[in-house]
Amino acid sequence: MMSRERVLFVDHTGQIGGAELILMDVVQGRSESTAFLFDQGPLAKALSDRGPSVITSRWGIGLSRFRRDSSWLKALPLAGGLAAIIAELAHVARRHDVVYANSQKAFVLSAIANIVACKPLIWHLHDIISPAHFGALQRRLQVGLANRFAAKVIVPSEAAAAAFIAAGGRRALVEVVPNGLAVEPLPMSRQELRQRLGLPPGPLVGVFSRLARWKGQHILIEALAKLPGAHCIIVGDALFGEQDYAAELRKQVGELGLGDRVHFLGHRSDVPLLMQSVDAMVHPSIDPEPFGRTLVEAMLAGVPVIATDAGAAPDILEHGRAGMLVPPGDARALAEALDAVLAEPEILKPQLDYASRRARTHYSLARMLDSIGLLIRNVRPGAAV
Repeated sequence: MMSRERVLFVDHTGQIGGAELILMDVVQGRSESTAFLFDQGPLAKALSDRGPSVITSRWGIGLSRFRRDSSWLKALPLAGGLAAIIAELAHVARRHDVVYANSQKAFVLSAIANIVACKPLIWHLHDIISPAHFGALQRRLQVGLANRFAAKVIVPSEAAAAAFIAAGGRRALVEVVPNGLAVEPLPMSRQELRQRLGLPPGPLVGVFSRLARWKGQHILIEALAKLPGAHCIIVGDALFGEQDYAAELRKQVGELGLGDRVHFLGHRSDVPLLMQSVDAMVHPSIDPEPFGRTLVEAMLAGVPVIATDAGAAPDILEHGRAGMLVPPGDARALAEALDAVLAEPEILKPQLDYASRRARTHYSLARMLDSIGLLIRNVRPGAAV
């Protein structure tokens, strides 16, 4: 049944990253709701196509320069625009039953606006709150506002929940709702799919995420140098002021003589196809991740997974039963794991079958949407306790 709660979905960006892919699923069919974005970009159309009306702030230009690991001193020149966005949010929120903040920046401004709006506020926390990602003042501000204003804090994993609580967040606020998705394997062989996509034959591995140092693409490139004959596709682009890192990756490829074996594909809309075309999917993050959407995509697609042993990955892969785990930042260990996967793929069939069953059971799209829909209904004014 279509939901009738009037939800104000808030996101700080107009670009489409991992958190925004989740938001695109959550808003599906919510024609009574509104999405409020701080900045322009392709996300606005993607959301409006799925149901809600979309408002883009007139004051968000330049806010993307303030990154989550930035000093708050860098926000001072943006103070006027931030105040204007808060006023906009407070005004729009009055017409809605629930406010749903989909990012850290969105939550902070929504929480401040809620001093006036006084609406139930849900924070979908897609990050691990730790010194690796946020400054001390940012962590105190986020957690303090959550403890004071949030009705619920949705996190995608136990790792993200533990980090929020360790930072001082109230345990009673936290609801663990694993990200969910649906991927159906294509009725064609991997080689046929590669020919269709124009990808090289032979051993092929892939990494699928935005280009950012903590995502660890440079570790995969270093590992590939130890695997003669193997190719790699790097799918994703620098979205949030990380163009310098993207340039470093290309320089690294040139210095290692891998120009003919590393293929930068940029942002792509056909990620499920590309995912199913590789012999192994690598998740090389050097800092703990709150979730790993690409891990689940690969599990559903029947593709072997190699991930770093940190954050949510050990839980998703059931500590190695549904995929291989390697130490973060260890290019040699990653190269050895890739060599094992590429050399004898038939040995992995029992693991791949188990991974697929686990993904469909624990990380289905329907399960995620049912859980989030129930939380929204339960926090709205007049909900039965």
